[in-house]
Amino acid sequence: MRLASSGRSRYGLRRLPSQRLYPPSTPVIATRIALLLFLPSLALSLFWLGARPDWGMAPAAVVGWYLADLLSGATHMYLDYRPCIPGVGLDRLFFYRGSRGSADYAALKNQIMARIGPFERLVFDFKIHHPQPAALGRRSFLYLARSPALFIALPLALALNVACWAGKVPGWLGVGAAVLLFGGGLAQYFHGTLHREEAPWDTPWFLALPRRLGLLMTPEAHERHHATLTRDFSTTSGWSNPLLNLVFGALRRRGMISPAGLEPT
Repeated sequence: MRLASSGRSRYGLRRLPSQRLYPPSTPVIATRIALLLFLPSLALSLFWLGARPDWGMAPAAVVGWYLADLLSGATHMYLDYRPCIPGVGLDRLFFYRGSRGSADYAALKNQIMARIGPFERLVFDFKIHHPQPAALGRRSFLYLARSPALFIALPLALALNVACWAGKVPGWLGVGAAVLLFGGGLAQYFHGTLHREEAPWDTPWFLALPRRLGLLMTPEAHERHHATLTRDFSTTSGWSNPLLNLVFGALRRRGMISPAGLEPT
């Protein structure tokens, strides 16, 4: 499904033509190594846990998936509305009107990005994603996996390996933790798949089947977020959206969230 990439949103955000996002600072080789450690480590933990199954594993897996979705939505909400550092030129990138493949834009981007750290670049990524949502869907798995979440989840997954090998973790807790780490570590990948411009029959089976089962949300469900930017922040299953919508409403009523944070200044 093709999401809108022109016009204006409810808050007047300018929807710019699809453009190239600046590459993350994390080296590709580091991402590959992290993935080669992360995914097998979770599989190994589940293998060890499978030797001593218990009735609580299935409910714990559901809870772990819910928490992964909740974390994806809470992070999304925070980064959407956290103001960028003002006065460094990020607004010039956000509202750039020329070709984003031009040498002028590349030079401007390099100049401005050198002034801010990795976290502020991530915040800016979430801002510029709104006027050009389809750009994220064109990114590769490796590109989307280059997120801080993966590098936070990796050491936790390795620690879970040690605990499971030593038999120090109850089966239900280990399964819940493994599912949570899997969903949390790959949250940005799941987000990117919601913006792919493809026909439903072209969706890979490993995405289509979980969507039919309700384990992953559909692009149509995520489009509700982009239509308003005030609801449905989760990007994995969408199970936690009702709770997060209540939280967002409460924060907005108390003046703790402002639409001014949606665009850099």
